[in-house]
Amino acid sequence: MEGLENARCRATAAVAGDNGCGIGQGQGEHKASYAAVIDETASQAEFSIDQVLGGRLRLRQPRRGYRAGLDAALLAAACDVGPGQRLIEAGCGVGGALLAAAARRPDAAFVGVERDADALALARENIAANGLADRVQAIAGDVGRGFRALGLASFDAAMANPPFFDDPGALRGPAPARAGAYLADDGLAAWTGFLLKAVREGGTITLIHRADRLGDILALLAAKAGSLRIRPIQPFADQPAKRVLVRAIKTGKAPLTLLPPLVLHDRAGGKHTAEVEAILRGETGLGWG
Repeated sequence: MEGLENARCRATAAVAGDNGCGIGQGQGEHKASYAAVIDETASQAEFSIDQVLGGRLRLRQPRRGYRAGLDAALLAAACDVGPGQRLIEAGCGVGGALLAAAARRPDAAFVGVERDADALALARENIAANGLADRVQAIAGDVGRGFRALGLASFDAAMANPPFFDDPGALRGPAPARAGAYLADDGLAAWTGFLLKAVREGGTITLIHRADRLGDILALLAAKAGSLRIRPIQPFADQPAKRVLVRAIKTGKAPLTLLPPLVLHDRAGGKHTAEVEAILRGETGLGWG
């Protein structure tokens, strides 16, 4: 704390033309400068600027609370949208998956929907900071109210990383800043229903979720979608999957396909496998073939 206070004093002195931290002549100016330094320091402590896709994107997000991470990166790498098409993301947060998907697919347009005002503001800031405002936007909306409440035309593709839990009693309560990301007020059914309404016939739906919810996901999508393809995501090759990526086609009729798993880590000591590292750097995608 002493080092931080000294840094504040030096910055205030530089602005005020003083050699110390005393409030003497120009007291009002000193106080204003000191307040500005405190605000800037607090802002830097509260947020981080993270490099995404090997530095192609910069993402400003809270240091605490829910942060876009590996799930968002894998969702972006797996989303299906072609040139000239439009994709919507339900619950875009600060824009981690939305912007990574847009960077990967420069000929498509993207819309993110977010109900949290702070996350929405950061998403819009990140869109502008990365120069993507011409084809990416973030809008206010609540998945629980349904897609039609947005008044938008159908999309070619939709994606989501829904909250992992429906029942607050299923886990110890997360920090308030993370609660919305972990607890789905309206349940997984509301999220799959939103995605199904959002896309045209033949449109694709891509989501990432807990592996133990796969049965629920398939049941909820089955009424209006088919041609399902599932990719398990395993922490290690010798461990069960903890996540699944699921892609469905609205009104699709092809049989379900279980794809080879994506293995995140090996036992050699590296942070990720070579395949995952290439995905995170944006050197390759996560296809459905």
